[in-house]
Amino acid sequence: LPALFKQELQNTKAEEGGTATLRCELTKPNAPVEWRKGDTTLYPGLKYEVKQQGYTAELVIYDLELDDS
Repeated sequence: LPALFKQELQNTKAEEGGTATLRCELTKPNAPVEWRKGDTTLYPGLKYEVKQQGYTAELVIYDLELDDS
């Protein structure tokens, strides 16, 4: 069976120039997670950091801009 979200992502408020963390909890530990913005896949680098441990996956977005919303 595929991994599912235990609960939906919650909206996060952050200041322009700041950092935002999006977190989800999955039904299977270490299931593959792909973070996307529309049709664009987000990859780790200077702008994005992807973390995953057990049932939890996180996307950290640095140096926030209006386009990140």
